[in-house]
Amino acid sequence: MNTRLPEHIRARIDSVLDSVDADLRVRYPGVGDRVQPVHTAYVPADRVTAHTPAEWGATALELLHRHADFLVGLDVTGSLSAVRRRLADRPVQDLRIDFEDGYGFRADAEEDAAAKAAGEALAAWADQPDAPGSYGVRTKGLAANERRRALRTLELVLDGAGGALPGFVFTVPKIRAAEQVSAIVDLCVGLERGHGLPERSLRFELQIESPQAIIAPDGTTPIARMIQLADGRCSALHFGTYDYTAACGIAATDQALDHPAADYAKSVMQVAAAQTGVWICDGSTQIVPDVDPTGAMTNHYRLVERALRRGYYQGWDMHPGHLITRWLATYGFFRSASDVAVPRLIAYLDRRGEGVLDEPATAEALASTVLRGLRAGAFTEAELLAKAPDLTGDVLLDLAARRVRTP
Repeated sequence: MNTRLPEHIRARIDSVLDSVDADLRVRYPGVGDRVQPVHTAYVPADRVTAHTPAEWGATALELLHRHADFLVGLDVTGSLSAVRRRLADRPVQDLRIDFEDGYGFRADAEEDAAAKAAGEALAAWADQPDAPGSYGVRTKGLAANERRRALRTLELVLDGAGGALPGFVFTVPKIRAAEQVSAIVDLCVGLERGHGLPERSLRFELQIESPQAIIAPDGTTPIARMIQLADGRCSALHFGTYDYTAACGIAATDQALDHPAADYAKSVMQVAAAQTGVWICDGSTQIVPDVDPTGAMTNHYRLVERALRRGYYQGWDMHPGHLITRWLATYGFFRSASDVAVPRLIAYLDRRGEGVLDEPATAEALASTVLRGLRAGAFTEAELLAKAPDLTGDVLLDLAARRVRTP
């Protein structure tokens, strides 16, 4: 190629930009091949047993049958029968045994015993075919008055489980400063060495529920630095609805997942984690289907659907009844989204789109949406191939990774 650009200038440009490219590849590796669960169920440590996932499913099924006529009205995509099968077969995808707000402060002997029992329950789930695909614990926080107890509980859980388990993760609440993440990484290294666990086998989640985690004292946004300091061990950022909105001064009557203050925090989390491979998990609602089941289910369905439209594909569930509307809203969302995405992907592959000329980035997003729906169980690969024989799993993966070239 002819150029009047001096060779030494071009070499200098290449040197600078090659270094930038390498740094960006490390910091933003992409979404990766991990499959994000649609939810995380939280169960207080004094209420959990090896049978908890199955019990949640049975309770949810009973509630579904009792309110089937009402739920048919929510079901705009004919997904209720698939939800019923999900609740019967594998209702809980991800579960945390809670030693924080859902458990409170107990005598050390009592929490010691609960931590060992929790580890035993985790080990039991690992051998059950209908158990959660991922699981773990939420410890207490890292503040001075909780730190000793949090570390001891985590150690006892690992002892009770017999070591690190496939899919195990621990959630650290009330993160307020990036430097705390460095301490968590040191904790992982120390536990792996002290307990004879495989190197880098421990992973954690950061619970974002303090304004200081969104905007630091110097005006910076610390979450991006938290992710970098995690050294690849941070799997997700979870939003804490009520601690965060309370700390922002929101009245208790207005604390909710859809409050503008919560939306802002989650938007910051989403941007900071984009393309890093770290998941974003929406928070919880305290409205459960006990006193007013249909009202609570309507509210939860609305919140789940709203979160999905905003790109938050995982959220907390605090009650077995939440499983019904979690799966119903999730299946409905991905079925509807795929009805739009599949024809556009076919047109993109054929380069014959009518009215819409999608770019590679859009094709990537369309394919990712279909993949999420497929992995969540909203439809099967056979159902997808019946509509679009060329959209195999491999093709979707290639589209999502922008490995497909069109004329």
